Amino acid sequence: MAISYDDVVAKYDPVLGLEVHVELNTESKMFCSCSTVFGGEPNTQTCPVCLALPGALPVVNARAIESTIKIGLALNCQIAPYSRFARKNYFYPDMPKNFQISQYDEPICFDGYVDVEIDTDEGLKEFRIEVERVHMEEDTGKSLHVGGATGRIHGADYSLLDYNRAGIPLVEIVTKIVPGTGKYAPEVARAYVAELRDILRGLGVSDVKMEQGSLRCDANVSLKPMGSDLLGTRSETKNVNSLRSVERAIRGEMIRHAELLDAGAKVKQETRHFQEDTGLTRSGRSKEQAEDYRYFPEPDLVPVAPDAAWIEELRKALPERPSLRRKRLKQEWNVPDKEMAAMVNADVLDIVEATVLLGADPTKARSWWLGEISRIANDKEVSVAELAITPADVAEIVALVNKGELTDKLARQVVEGVVAGEGTPAEIVAKRGIKVVNDDGALMAAIEKVCSEQPETAQKVRDGHIPAAGALIGAVMKETKGQADAARVRELLLGHLGQTN
Repeated sequence: MAISYDDVVAKYDPVLGLEVHVELNTESKMFCSCSTVFGGEPNTQTCPVCLALPGALPVVNARAIESTIKIGLALNCQIAPYSRFARKNYFYPDMPKNFQISQYDEPICFDGYVDVEIDTDEGLKEFRIEVERVHMEEDTGKSLHVGGATGRIHGADYSLLDYNRAGIPLVEIVTKIVPGTGKYAPEVARAYVAELRDILRGLGVSDVKMEQGSLRCDANVSLKPMGSDLLGTRSETKNVNSLRSVERAIRGEMIRHAELLDAGAKVKQETRHFQEDTGLTRSGRSKEQAEDYRYFPEPDLVPVAPDAAWIEELRKALPERPSLRRKRLKQEWNVPDKEMAAMVNADVLDIVEATVLLGADPTKARSWWLGEISRIANDKEVSVAELAITPADVAEIVALVNKGELTDKLARQVVEGVVAGEGTPAEIVAKRGIKVVNDDGALMAAIEKVCSEQPETAQKVRDGHIPAAGALIGAVMKETKGQADAARVRELLLGHLGQTN
């Protein structure tokens, strides 16, 4: 019988380790001038350097170094006055030179931390995630395995290699061991990756599109018996590419580890792959140790020794930290903790802020993005940002409601039209003939008609049973095709039936 998550956390204490890979948004690759534009025709963004042709020598991308230092500063890291590159060796079918230029014992940034908040049973709680290192490296190419049922190399008829991505500037952010998260381990991991994404987006160093692989997480997890100081054997789930999947992968691995341990079996140290459809992981390969990579200094690159004055200039130019920004917006908008957490979890905080900056009331802006628009996104199984509706559209809709030209119900029709690509809110209002019926004469005609059709209900209202008015108001709204102001209908209806409340 499968063990429950509650049983797992009652018996075992999880320990996390998170490695986040970030593709930088430089125009050229890490060690050559090839384009980094996503989606190019296979093998069209290559040159002798990233194809490892004899005699081709790498040159470090200065913008990549600047971006990495910015990341380190934003993560409260120390910046090394001297760092160097190394060769990381093992079989890379998608790296032409069969090794990766990375950093090993002398990374450019080290000893940092990130604080994250999550909603717990005891209210908001802060967790500090210590960052061991931030280092530079190059990304690998992409393998496409053709034939077979799984898309993996096993069972494939043949494989295709695209080297466009080989050499893309990559930054790896590695945490120290993260203990003490208890039952909240999956949520803490998700919050950490979300915070990193917000920090990186704010720095402007990456587009952080997890679905395109420009931000991906390797999630390490192990379990130790409650009260023990002995660390368990870890597994590493590779290349998890959504916040939801980070949470699901860690939760699933905690349950898998506990089932093995309860059965008297051993957890194997290995890499695993997360399966979106099942929420489970499957075995990849045994996890190498550092010595298996045969690191040695890269002989074709000089060490990196950034000027201290330049580092301070970069530090002074850092944008507002996402955590401080959230606290500021929470205070400015007078938002409860749970609603702020909801905006962060739904990844709509930036969009809500953009809507407010265009003049929309903060309460109404977040209501639309968290409510109707998020519902549409969920139905379509896409993110809110992927919908064809902008902050300017929502600000316009809020303004039309404020002017009394739309009711909330009519505004929902406009939102649907914008998402469907029918045009701007004003264009949809004109095309569909959407307008509020605010002619009291027309409303009274509809009220009298409804009361004559439902005399018993109307009499209940006359006798003082006010809740019965709801059915009549609904009928009037139907009669006016939802274009009446429900509050005005209620006022006129109660007055017509001799009630004032």
